[in-house]
Amino acid sequence: MDAMKKIILTGDRPSGPLHLGHYVGSLKNRVAMQHDHQQYVMIADVQALSANAESPEKVRDNVLQVMLDYLAVGIDPTVSTIFLQSMIPEIAELTIYFLNLVTVARLQRNPTVKEEIRQKGFGASVPAGFFMHPVSQAADITIVKADVVPVGEDQMPLIEQCCEIVRSFNRIYAPVFPEPRGVVPPQGARLMGLDGKAKMSKSLGNAISLSDPLDELQKKVMSMYTDPNHVHVASPGQVEGNMVFSYLDIFDPNSAEVEELKAHYRRGGLGDVAIKKRLIGVLDALLSPMRERRAVFAKDPGAVIELLKQGTLRTREIAAQTMIDVRKAMQIDYW
Repeated sequence: MDAMKKIILTGDRPSGPLHLGHYVGSLKNRVAMQHDHQQYVMIADVQALSANAESPEKVRDNVLQVMLDYLAVGIDPTVSTIFLQSMIPEIAELTIYFLNLVTVARLQRNPTVKEEIRQKGFGASVPAGFFMHPVSQAADITIVKADVVPVGEDQMPLIEQCCEIVRSFNRIYAPVFPEPRGVVPPQGARLMGLDGKAKMSKSLGNAISLSDPLDELQKKVMSMYTDPNHVHVASPGQVEGNMVFSYLDIFDPNSAEVEELKAHYRRGGLGDVAIKKRLIGVLDALLSPMRERRAVFAKDPGAVIELLKQGTLRTREIAAQTMIDVRKAMQIDYW
Protein backbone atom coordinates (compact mmCIF):
# COMPACT_ATOMS: atom_id res chain seq x y z
CA MET A 1 0.00 0.00 0.00
CA ASP A 2 1.40 3.39 -1.06
CA ALA A 3 2.05 5.48 2.04
CA MET A 4 0.63 8.52 0.24
CA LYS A 5 -2.79 6.94 -0.17
CA LYS A 6 -5.55 8.34 1.97
CA ILE A 7 -7.31 6.56 4.81
CA ILE A 8 -11.11 6.42 4.61
CA LEU A 9 -13.64 5.79 7.33
CA THR A 10 -17.39 5.53 6.70
CA GLY A 11 -20.33 3.99 8.54
CA ASP A 12 -24.06 3.20 8.50
CA ARG A 13 -26.46 2.67 11.37
CA PRO A 14 -27.94 -0.86 11.62
CA SER A 15 -31.46 0.41 12.36
CA GLY A 16 -32.80 -1.12 9.15
CA PRO A 17 -31.66 -2.51 5.78
CA LEU A 18 -29.51 -0.27 3.60
CA HIS A 19 -31.26 1.36 0.66
CA LEU A 20 -30.57 3.12 -2.61
CA GLY A 21 -29.98 6.39 -0.77
CA HIS A 22 -27.06 4.79 1.05
CA TYR A 23 -25.76 3.39 -2.24
CA VAL A 24 -25.59 6.69 -4.12
CA GLY A 25 -24.65 8.59 -0.96
CA SER A 26 -21.44 6.76 -0.18
CA LEU A 27 -21.54 2.99 -0.81
CA LYS A 28 -20.79 3.34 -4.52
CA ASN A 29 -17.79 5.55 -3.71
CA ARG A 30 -16.56 3.11 -1.07
CA VAL A 31 -16.57 0.23 -3.52
CA ALA A 32 -14.79 2.28 -6.18
CA MET A 33 -12.11 3.64 -3.82
CA GLN A 34 -11.28 0.56 -1.76
CA HIS A 35 -8.57 -0.80 -4.04
CA ASP A 36 -6.38 2.30 -3.99
CA HIS A 37 -7.15 3.52 -0.46
CA GLN A 38 -6.71 2.02 2.98
CA GLN A 39 -10.38 1.84 3.84
CA TYR A 40 -12.19 1.36 7.15
CA VAL A 41 -15.95 0.79 7.03
CA MET A 42 -17.87 1.06 10.28
CA ILE A 43 -21.22 -0.43 11.29
CA ALA A 44 -22.52 2.30 13.60
CA ASP A 45 -24.55 0.28 16.10
CA VAL A 46 -23.95 2.73 18.96
CA GLN A 47 -25.45 5.55 16.91
CA ALA A 48 -28.35 3.30 15.96
CA LEU A 49 -29.05 2.66 19.64
CA SER A 50 -29.32 6.40 20.28
CA ALA A 51 -32.63 6.36 18.38
CA ASN A 52 -33.58 2.77 19.30
CA ALA A 53 -32.60 2.53 22.97
CA GLU A 54 -35.73 0.54 23.81
CA SER A 55 -35.30 -1.87 20.89
CA PRO A 56 -31.76 -3.27 21.20
CA GLU A 57 -32.80 -6.52 19.52
CA LYS A 58 -33.64 -4.53 16.37
CA VAL A 59 -30.13 -3.09 16.24
CA ARG A 60 -28.50 -6.43 17.05
CA ASP A 61 -30.41 -8.26 14.30
CA ASN A 62 -29.57 -5.59 11.74
CA VAL A 63 -25.81 -5.76 12.33
CA LEU A 64 -25.74 -8.95 10.25
CA GLN A 65 -28.08 -7.43 7.66
CA VAL A 66 -25.88 -4.35 7.17
CA MET A 67 -22.80 -6.57 6.95
CA LEU A 68 -24.54 -8.62 4.25
CA ASP A 69 -25.44 -5.42 2.40
CA TYR A 70 -21.80 -4.28 2.49
CA LEU A 71 -20.63 -7.58 1.04
CA ALA A 72 -23.46 -7.58 -1.51
CA VAL A 73 -22.56 -4.18 -2.97
CA GLY A 74 -18.95 -5.30 -3.41
CA ILE A 75 -17.04 -4.13 -0.36
CA ASP A 76 -14.23 -6.67 -0.16
CA PRO A 77 -13.19 -7.60 3.40
CA THR A 78 -9.77 -8.68 2.12
CA VAL A 79 -8.97 -5.07 1.10
CA SER A 80 -11.39 -3.08 3.31
CA THR A 81 -11.55 -3.35 7.09
CA ILE A 82 -15.15 -3.59 8.32
CA PHE A 83 -15.64 -3.08 12.05
CA LEU A 84 -18.33 -2.73 14.70
CA GLN A 85 -18.53 0.60 16.51
CA SER A 86 -19.58 -0.73 19.92
CA MET A 87 -16.60 -3.09 20.09
CA ILE A 88 -14.11 -0.20 19.86
CA PRO A 89 -14.35 1.36 23.37
CA GLU A 90 -11.63 3.87 22.43
CA ILE A 91 -14.26 5.66 20.31
CA ALA A 92 -16.37 6.31 23.39
CA GLU A 93 -13.36 7.61 25.31
CA LEU A 94 -12.37 9.94 22.49
CA THR A 95 -15.96 11.18 22.20
CA ILE A 96 -15.87 12.27 25.86
CA TYR A 97 -12.70 14.31 25.26
CA PHE A 98 -14.15 15.86 22.10
CA LEU A 99 -17.33 16.92 23.93
CA ASN A 100 -15.21 19.39 25.90
CA LEU A 101 -14.33 21.13 22.63
CA VAL A 102 -17.92 21.70 21.39
CA THR A 103 -20.70 23.94 22.70
CA VAL A 104 -24.37 23.00 22.90
CA ALA A 105 -25.17 26.04 20.77
CA ARG A 106 -22.88 24.77 18.00
CA LEU A 107 -24.54 21.35 18.03
CA GLN A 108 -27.96 22.99 17.82
CA ARG A 109 -26.90 24.82 14.66
CA ASN A 110 -25.80 21.66 12.81
CA PRO A 111 -28.27 21.42 9.89
CA THR A 112 -27.90 17.65 9.49
CA VAL A 113 -28.81 17.03 13.13
CA LYS A 114 -31.68 19.53 12.98
CA GLU A 115 -33.15 17.78 9.94
CA GLU A 116 -32.85 14.31 11.46
CA ILE A 117 -34.48 15.51 14.69
CA ARG A 118 -37.35 16.94 12.63
CA GLN A 119 -37.75 13.76 10.59
CA LYS A 120 -37.88 11.56 13.67
CA GLY A 121 -40.26 13.89 15.47
CA PHE A 122 -38.14 14.17 18.61
CA GLY A 123 -38.78 17.85 19.29
CA ALA A 124 -37.51 18.82 22.74
CA SER A 125 -37.38 15.13 23.70
CA VAL A 126 -34.36 14.37 21.54
CA PRO A 127 -32.08 11.85 23.29
CA ALA A 128 -28.75 13.38 24.32
CA GLY A 129 -26.92 10.54 22.55
CA PHE A 130 -28.67 11.39 19.29
CA PHE A 131 -28.04 15.11 19.75
CA MET A 132 -24.29 14.56 20.06
CA HIS A 133 -23.96 12.56 16.82
CA PRO A 134 -21.59 15.11 15.25
CA VAL A 135 -19.16 14.64 18.14
CA SER A 136 -19.32 10.85 18.18
CA GLN A 137 -18.95 10.80 14.41
CA ALA A 138 -15.85 12.96 14.72
CA ALA A 139 -14.46 10.29 17.06
CA ASP A 140 -15.45 7.55 14.59
CA ILE A 141 -13.45 9.27 11.87
CA THR A 142 -10.41 10.30 13.87
CA ILE A 143 -9.94 7.08 15.84
CA VAL A 144 -8.14 5.69 12.76
CA LYS A 145 -6.84 9.15 11.78
CA ALA A 146 -8.94 9.13 8.63
CA ASP A 147 -8.45 11.97 6.19
CA VAL A 148 -11.01 11.15 3.48
CA VAL A 149 -14.68 10.38 4.10
CA PRO A 150 -17.13 9.44 1.28
CA VAL A 151 -20.48 11.05 2.18
CA GLY A 152 -23.66 12.43 0.69
CA GLU A 153 -23.96 16.18 0.31
CA ASP A 154 -26.35 16.43 3.26
CA GLN A 155 -23.68 14.90 5.52
CA MET A 156 -21.06 17.55 4.79
CA PRO A 157 -22.01 19.66 7.87
CA LEU A 158 -20.93 16.69 9.99
CA ILE A 159 -17.54 16.62 8.26
CA GLU A 160 -17.19 20.38 8.74
CA GLN A 161 -17.88 20.02 12.44
CA CYS A 162 -15.37 17.19 12.66
CA CYS A 163 -12.75 19.50 11.14
CA GLU A 164 -13.59 22.17 13.73
CA ILE A 165 -13.08 19.65 16.53
CA VAL A 166 -9.80 18.45 15.01
CA ARG A 167 -8.51 22.01 14.69
CA SER A 168 -9.42 22.76 18.30
CA PHE A 169 -7.76 19.58 19.58
CA ASN A 170 -4.58 20.12 17.54
CA ARG A 171 -4.35 23.76 18.65
CA ILE A 172 -4.95 23.15 22.35
CA TYR A 173 -2.96 19.94 22.80
CA ALA A 174 -0.79 18.78 19.89
CA PRO A 175 -1.14 18.05 16.13
CA VAL A 176 -2.44 14.49 16.48
CA PHE A 177 -5.16 14.33 13.81
CA PRO A 178 -5.40 15.19 10.10
CA GLU A 179 -8.41 17.25 8.98
CA PRO A 180 -10.75 14.92 7.07
CA ARG A 181 -12.03 15.81 3.62
CA GLY A 182 -15.52 14.80 2.52
CA VAL A 183 -15.87 13.21 -0.91
CA VAL A 184 -19.31 13.77 -2.45
CA PRO A 185 -20.50 11.94 -5.60
CA PRO A 186 -21.10 14.09 -8.72
CA GLN A 187 -24.91 14.18 -8.26
CA GLY A 188 -24.59 15.33 -4.66
CA ALA A 189 -26.00 11.96 -3.62
CA ARG A 190 -29.10 13.30 -1.89
CA LEU A 191 -31.61 10.77 -3.16
CA MET A 192 -35.22 11.77 -2.55
CA GLY A 193 -37.67 9.13 -1.42
CA LEU A 194 -40.40 7.51 -3.52
CA ASP A 195 -42.93 10.14 -2.43
CA GLY A 196 -40.72 13.08 -3.42
CA LYS A 197 -41.26 14.73 -0.03
CA ALA A 198 -38.02 13.97 1.81
CA LYS A 199 -34.68 12.20 1.55
CA MET A 200 -34.99 8.43 1.18
CA SER A 201 -35.36 6.88 4.61
CA LYS A 202 -36.46 3.51 5.95
CA SER A 203 -38.24 5.19 8.87
CA LEU A 204 -40.28 7.36 6.49
CA GLY A 205 -41.39 4.36 4.44
CA ASN A 206 -40.17 5.90 1.18
CA ALA A 207 -37.13 3.70 0.51
CA ILE A 208 -36.07 0.95 -1.88
CA SER A 209 -33.87 -1.49 0.04
CA LEU A 210 -30.84 -2.98 -1.65
CA SER A 211 -32.18 -6.43 -0.72
CA ASP A 212 -35.73 -5.89 -2.05
CA PRO A 213 -36.84 -8.79 -4.29
CA LEU A 214 -38.09 -7.98 -7.78
CA ASP A 215 -41.79 -8.08 -6.86
CA GLU A 216 -41.23 -5.61 -4.00
CA LEU A 217 -39.14 -3.38 -6.29
CA GLN A 218 -41.94 -3.38 -8.87
CA LYS A 219 -44.54 -2.50 -6.24
CA LYS A 220 -42.50 0.41 -4.91
CA VAL A 221 -41.62 1.88 -8.30
CA MET A 222 -45.23 1.69 -9.47
CA SER A 223 -46.21 3.75 -6.40
CA MET A 224 -43.66 6.50 -7.11
CA TYR A 225 -44.65 10.14 -7.28
CA THR A 226 -44.75 11.49 -10.83
CA ASP A 227 -46.86 14.40 -12.16
CA PRO A 228 -50.28 14.45 -10.45
CA ASN A 229 -51.71 16.48 -13.34
CA HIS A 230 -50.59 13.97 -15.95
CA VAL A 231 -53.91 12.12 -15.95
CA HIS A 232 -54.01 11.05 -19.61
CA VAL A 233 -51.18 9.56 -21.66
CA ALA A 234 -51.77 12.07 -24.45
CA SER A 235 -51.45 15.04 -22.11
CA PRO A 236 -48.14 16.89 -21.66
CA GLY A 237 -46.38 15.98 -18.42
CA GLN A 238 -43.95 17.72 -16.09
CA VAL A 239 -40.49 16.25 -15.68
CA GLU A 240 -39.31 18.54 -12.88
CA GLY A 241 -40.16 17.03 -9.49
CA ASN A 242 -41.11 13.74 -11.15
CA MET A 243 -39.36 11.08 -9.08
CA VAL A 244 -39.22 8.53 -11.89
CA PHE A 245 -37.19 10.87 -14.08
CA SER A 246 -35.08 11.93 -11.08
CA TYR A 247 -34.13 8.29 -10.56
CA LEU A 248 -33.55 7.68 -14.26
CA ASP A 249 -31.13 10.65 -14.28
CA ILE A 250 -29.10 8.96 -11.53
CA PHE A 251 -29.34 5.26 -12.38
CA ASP A 252 -30.00 4.91 -16.12
CA PRO A 253 -26.67 4.56 -17.97
CA ASN A 254 -28.23 5.73 -21.26
CA SER A 255 -28.58 9.45 -20.59
CA ALA A 256 -29.34 10.26 -24.23
CA GLU A 257 -32.41 8.02 -24.22
CA VAL A 258 -33.53 9.49 -20.91
CA GLU A 259 -33.42 12.97 -22.43
CA GLU A 260 -35.53 11.73 -25.36
CA LEU A 261 -38.04 10.27 -22.90
CA LYS A 262 -38.22 13.60 -21.08
CA ALA A 263 -38.95 15.44 -24.32
CA HIS A 264 -41.63 12.88 -25.24
CA TYR A 265 -43.22 13.14 -21.78
CA ARG A 266 -43.28 16.95 -21.95
CA ARG A 267 -45.06 17.04 -25.31
CA GLY A 268 -47.46 14.23 -24.39
CA GLY A 269 -47.97 10.68 -25.58
CA LEU A 270 -45.85 8.93 -22.97
CA GLY A 271 -47.52 7.38 -19.94
CA ASP A 272 -46.29 6.99 -16.38
CA VAL A 273 -46.51 3.20 -16.57
CA ALA A 274 -44.06 3.10 -19.48
CA ILE A 275 -41.38 5.17 -17.73
CA LYS A 276 -41.89 3.26 -14.49
CA LYS A 277 -41.35 -0.03 -16.31
CA ARG A 278 -38.10 1.33 -17.71
CA LEU A 279 -36.98 2.36 -14.23
CA ILE A 280 -37.84 -1.09 -12.86
CA GLY A 281 -35.58 -2.64 -15.49
CA VAL A 282 -32.75 -0.22 -14.73
CA LEU A 283 -32.92 -0.75 -10.97
CA ASP A 284 -33.28 -4.51 -11.27
CA ALA A 285 -30.13 -4.61 -13.41
CA LEU A 286 -28.33 -2.79 -10.59
CA LEU A 287 -29.79 -4.74 -7.67
CA SER A 288 -29.96 -8.25 -9.12
CA PRO A 289 -26.19 -8.96 -8.81
CA MET A 290 -26.31 -7.58 -5.27
CA ARG A 291 -29.15 -9.93 -4.36
CA GLU A 292 -27.21 -12.87 -5.76
CA ARG A 293 -24.03 -12.03 -3.82
CA ARG A 294 -26.06 -11.42 -0.68
CA ALA A 295 -27.75 -14.82 -0.96
CA VAL A 296 -24.37 -16.56 -1.21
CA PHE A 297 -23.00 -14.88 1.93
CA ALA A 298 -26.29 -15.31 3.81
CA LYS A 299 -25.90 -19.09 3.63
CA ASP A 300 -23.17 -18.89 6.29
CA PRO A 301 -23.98 -16.06 8.75
CA GLY A 302 -21.34 -17.33 11.18
CA ALA A 303 -18.61 -16.75 8.60
CA VAL A 304 -19.96 -13.26 7.91
CA ILE A 305 -19.85 -12.32 11.60
CA GLU A 306 -16.31 -13.76 11.80
CA LEU A 307 -15.24 -11.37 9.02
CA LEU A 308 -16.69 -8.51 11.05
CA LYS A 309 -14.95 -9.75 14.20
CA GLN A 310 -11.54 -9.94 12.50
CA GLY A 311 -11.94 -6.45 11.03
CA THR A 312 -12.94 -5.12 14.45
CA LEU A 313 -9.87 -6.67 16.11
CA ARG A 314 -7.59 -5.04 13.52
CA THR A 315 -9.28 -1.69 14.06
CA ARG A 316 -8.99 -2.03 17.83
CA GLU A 317 -5.20 -2.21 17.54
CA ILE A 318 -5.12 1.04 15.55
CA ALA A 319 -7.60 2.72 17.92
CA ALA A 320 -5.45 1.78 20.92
CA GLN A 321 -2.40 3.44 19.35
CA THR A 322 -4.42 6.55 18.52
CA MET A 323 -5.48 6.86 22.15
CA ILE A 324 -1.86 6.56 23.30
CA ASP A 325 -1.14 9.62 21.13
CA VAL A 326 -4.24 11.41 22.43
CA ARG A 327 -3.50 10.81 26.11
CA LYS A 328 0.10 11.92 25.66
CA ALA A 329 -0.99 15.12 23.92
CA MET A 330 -3.55 15.82 26.68
CA GLN A 331 -0.98 15.04 29.42
CA ILE A 332 -3.15 12.30 30.94
CA ASP A 333 -0.70 9.49 30.24
CA TYR A 334 -0.03 8.97 33.93
CA TRP A 335 1.60 5.53 33.60
